[in-house]
Amino acid sequence: MTLLTVWADTDADTALLQSTDAAEISEALKPLGVSYANWPLRDVAADAGQDAVLAAYADEVERIKVAEGFIKVDVVGLHPSDDPSWPETAAGARAKFLNEHKHDDDEVRFFVAGAGVFYLHVDGKVFAVLCEAGDLLSVPAGTTHWFDMGTQPSFT
Repeated sequence: MTLLTVWADTDADTALLQSTDAAEISEALKPLGVSYANWPLRDVAADAGQDAVLAAYADEVERIKVAEGFIKVDVVGLHPSDDPSWPETAAGARAKFLNEHKHDDDEVRFFVAGAGVFYLHVDGKVFAVLCEAGDLLSVPAGTTHWFDMGTQPSFT
């Protein structure tokens, strides 16, 4: 279940807003220029590769590419493995995105499987958006944010 929690950046103990309602989440993020939507899930394996994911969501991806003028589309997935280096790989991947950062371009993410939390730091508030399969989040260029995929990442 998608969850939005908002705190003042000086008081992480007191939530200003907490909601699982998709319409309320969308409305709360709109003033930040952040778009939230939920797409119907297609029959795609949780660990599907780029070609399978892009084929399954071809119409939706094309619509966003045209509307936003995007050229590049990629699929990112990280799933637990029996490989002995998995814990190190997972920790390294997680650490890479935990620091606050900004992008020169919009960052649009759609969750085919799994979950992760996007934290947006805007106007003295932190907006934590727990995204799960079916969730689409579009973060505008220049927005301070970070992403936490958890200690046992599993998402596409």
